[in-house]
Amino acid sequence: MTKKSYRKERDSMGELHVPAEALWGAQTQRAVENFPVTGLAMPRAFIRALGLIKWAAAGANSELGLIETPKAMGIQAAALEVAEGLHDSQFPIDVFQTGSGTSSNMNANEVIATLASRALGTEIHPNDDVNMGQSSNDVIPTAIHVSAALLLVEDLLPSLQQLQETIEARAKEFDGVVKTGRTHLMDAMPVRLSQELGGWATQISHASARLTDTLPRLSSLAQGGTAVGTGINAHPKFGAKIAKLLSEQTGHQFEPAVNYFEALSSQDTAVELSGQLKVLAVALTKIANDLRWMNSGPLAGLGEIELPPLQPGSSIMPGKVNPVIPEAVAMVAAQVIGNDATITVAGQSGSFQLNLMLPVIAYNLLQSIGMLANASALLADKAIAGFTVNRERLAEAVNRNPILVTALNPVIGYEKGAAIAKKAYAEGRPIREVAAELTDLTDEELDRLLDAVELTRGGIKS
Repeated sequence: MTKKSYRKERDSMGELHVPAEALWGAQTQRAVENFPVTGLAMPRAFIRALGLIKWAAAGANSELGLIETPKAMGIQAAALEVAEGLHDSQFPIDVFQTGSGTSSNMNANEVIATLASRALGTEIHPNDDVNMGQSSNDVIPTAIHVSAALLLVEDLLPSLQQLQETIEARAKEFDGVVKTGRTHLMDAMPVRLSQELGGWATQISHASARLTDTLPRLSSLAQGGTAVGTGINAHPKFGAKIAKLLSEQTGHQFEPAVNYFEALSSQDTAVELSGQLKVLAVALTKIANDLRWMNSGPLAGLGEIELPPLQPGSSIMPGKVNPVIPEAVAMVAAQVIGNDATITVAGQSGSFQLNLMLPVIAYNLLQSIGMLANASALLADKAIAGFTVNRERLAEAVNRNPILVTALNPVIGYEKGAAIAKKAYAEGRPIREVAAELTDLTDEELDRLLDAVELTRGGIKS
């Protein structure tokens, strides 16, 4: 380094060099040097939450008469700049850092202190002023909850609503289309395409409900517990004021934790939320795989639908088009399931008064929420909204389906029905034709009993 490229900073461990243009200070620099692990920085949503927490903390301390109003306002202005993403390049610390996230907390404190000091023309201390009434041990768990809650209500739940509404609209459009049902990937009794899509929509509805059920616990904040849960060095009303200010600023209702010891020492709510995200990932995989099967072909597969052609599917086979959106969604789901395994292991890592894998929990949880939000919107917009249906192929398969004989069981019995099905399959003939030969049923009775549309009625409780 040349003298022009760095400056000297000092902390309780001594002096070191910091890049001249950096807004951070000595503690952040130590973390940058200590953790050159992946190059993965903490997510944008997490940095946003840190900024919001520092904004609320300055406001709370001002209201409680613990910090001068001009100083608090300077801190708040700088903190909002951080929350809004104006200084994301100033948060370089690797995800794989100290387990408490102290490095990221101090990164925020130092950046905000520098910005506020420059704006006010007076020194703002990162610990004494920006971090007043706080500890990394309550700031980072709070940031996990705030960032996840906001990403959930602002991104994922709206994307799921969009996906559900898109599926329901297509289901209504195809209510009269009957197709061959499949169990074990083998021909089964007919269903309406609307019923198949309705199952998907209900999966998404249930996923949204599960996530919404977790929100009250996710909206409970550790802030105010400080180092070990006793609230040392924080005003008794500090946690409640933080929650109130954050609620006003974000429009989402936050509350102080009922028990700070639980809020600091465990990450059970993050594990719970990750589990709900995994369920959604499983549901999206099911839908994506159904779409891929239905789209398969176009000649040698099922060929029931045609997904929108989005890009060439092969570098060697001209004209090939692949189901790229369902494939991408399935890969997202696989990543989310892997993230859940990481979060589960990390959630077990609470030792006495603190969990020691907070940054990796934050990274994986927020990545899962963001990926699922984007994947759900893509699935709605670029796959489900635009697929077309091969009605002739569906009708042909239904008419030739030997399993339709199931509808005759109450009249002719299982054994005769099996004989009719085997003969129809072996000879490639419609089930109605063979049943007319092997039973005494009239044409009118066969028409009534084998009406494919009538056979699909039921299955949904009104």
